[in-house]
Amino acid sequence: MLPKLVITDIDGVWTDGGMYYTQEGDVMKRFSVKDGWGVLFLRELGIPLAIMTGENSPIVQKRAEKLKVDRCYLGVQDKARLALEICREMNISMSDVAFIGDDLNDLPLLRLVGHSACPPNTPDYVKRDVRYVTIAHGGNGAFREFVEHLLQEENMLEDSIKRILLKHINDLPKAEEEFKL
Repeated sequence: MLPKLVITDIDGVWTDGGMYYTQEGDVMKRFSVKDGWGVLFLRELGIPLAIMTGENSPIVQKRAEKLKVDRCYLGVQDKARLALEICREMNISMSDVAFIGDDLNDLPLLRLVGHSACPPNTPDYVKRDVRYVTIAHGGNGAFREFVEHLLQEENMLEDSIKRILLKHINDLPKAEEEFKL
């Protein structure tokens, strides 16, 4: 069964987990544009997405705005508690939730959800507690792969691809710009 909510960590999932500092002290993160397609798949199916990160980073907020992700939670200390609050608000159970995370602070939530995943460059003690380990590393399309895996489990991936192509075929340049695909 498809999840009714997908939650994702950012650092180590949408990024390679590194923080790049300029000489002036500015922080930068590298995002994979491949993950934008994962957002589009979810949007096309009406599945809400929530970003939860322990970092309080305006960079993450900018990426969420670019991809039109309404639920973006920064500086989250207890992801499991926040996920439970969201589930109550949406009137769903944790078994209806999919979550991809990559580190120790993600473990409590990974253990509670119905669909859990992590990238392969995650510590082994986290990998042991997830249902799916992506082939793609964090920052290289791991989020998109997880979403595609969820769709494939329900034999919905091919139909979703066709729907997205048909919907965007007439305006593919606009879609590429909008989602930086």
